[in-house]
Amino acid sequence: MDTTIPSRHPDSPRAVPGPGLGVLARALGVRKPTSAQFHELGEALSVGDLPMDELVDWMYREGMATARPQFERALREGIATVPEAPGPLREFFESIENVPDWVDWDKIRHAERVFSIGGRDGLYVARDMSFLGGYLASGFNKTLLRTGALEKGPAKRFAETTQWAMDVTSTGGMRPLGRGYQSTVHVRMIHSMVRRHVAALPDWRGEEWGLPINQTDMAATLVGALIAPMVGAIGMGQLSTPRDADAAAHFTRYVGWVMGVEERFLPNSFRDSVRILYHTLTAITNPDETSPQLALPMRDEPLGWHYRHLTGLRRPIARSQHLSIATMFLGPAAMRKLGLPPKVVPWYPMLRIPVNLGRSIWARIVPGGFDRAAARGRAAQVAFIRTLTGNDTAVIGDSAQHLGHAA
Repeated sequence: MDTTIPSRHPDSPRAVPGPGLGVLARALGVRKPTSAQFHELGEALSVGDLPMDELVDWMYREGMATARPQFERALREGIATVPEAPGPLREFFESIENVPDWVDWDKIRHAERVFSIGGRDGLYVARDMSFLGGYLASGFNKTLLRTGALEKGPAKRFAETTQWAMDVTSTGGMRPLGRGYQSTVHVRMIHSMVRRHVAALPDWRGEEWGLPINQTDMAATLVGALIAPMVGAIGMGQLSTPRDADAAAHFTRYVGWVMGVEERFLPNSFRDSVRILYHTLTAITNPDETSPQLALPMRDEPLGWHYRHLTGLRRPIARSQHLSIATMFLGPAAMRKLGLPPKVVPWYPMLRIPVNLGRSIWARIVPGGFDRAAARGRAAQVAFIRTLTGNDTAVIGDSAQHLGHAA
């Protein structure tokens, strides 16, 4: 395993974007990474996903025309339905279908509802804080740009990411052969293909940038995709109990395990998930010219969203709305580095905080209210995906699918 520390890794921990994460980290007793922890984050920039990378290497040697259909069949129906499966394929799927003993399905089920109850606002925070803020990590941007992120536009990538999140949080989605399980393993394979393809490009500077989609970036993306929006929803007035937070962290741990994130970067608790997010961001937050390159198209993306009624009015309101959310959670300094307006009044969060607070209290005190609120929130999230895609369907991994043939 190559553990060379790429030069993109800073000499010391950097400041993380926005005021909220730092405040939460301090409140939970999380401090900056120690020198040993920071060194480990640097080394992990050169570490990929060994089990999947070895499987993908075998698939290319075997021939994709034969190996890919076997992979897809094992993913959909289980490795037991592929009696002719060669050893590498069988070993991988037997390992991943063997759910770890530590998985608590009651916590997983509760987490599914916790993620649903955030409704549209939960996905808004995911877009305007996690997704947009992720462009401040320019090391990851180097990979995105080489997979055609600018040409495809942010809407497609975010719709795919959102559809993945909807799959994993669907009822029973992370059970073996469930919708979320299949989506996650599929994304894991696409990541490996991207890693293989991009690292082989003549302009990829491995000594400087490390390995594409490495363990440090994967850990930050995992916790950023699942825990950060939950934290942001709290900032938008959504109540969360210690049980909710614990279930969300446990859920994130299992999703990360299926995704190929190494054990050392999987959260053991909510506090630990905040620690991982905080520590990884101190290592990968290094905005450069690629940050506004990728962020600026998101500013005007709502002007192309698909509304059934009052489209001409709702599109500019949505543009202002999402800039207001981003400004609140990322802060003016980060907005400047992204090339976005730094002084937008956070009017939408201010309007939503009392609404969400009141609904949260009602859902907690009325019998059956939590489940009904989760169902309503889920329906609102599905509707938001339709707003993004219109009549099209978000196909997970589609934006990078061509790399499977180019690598």
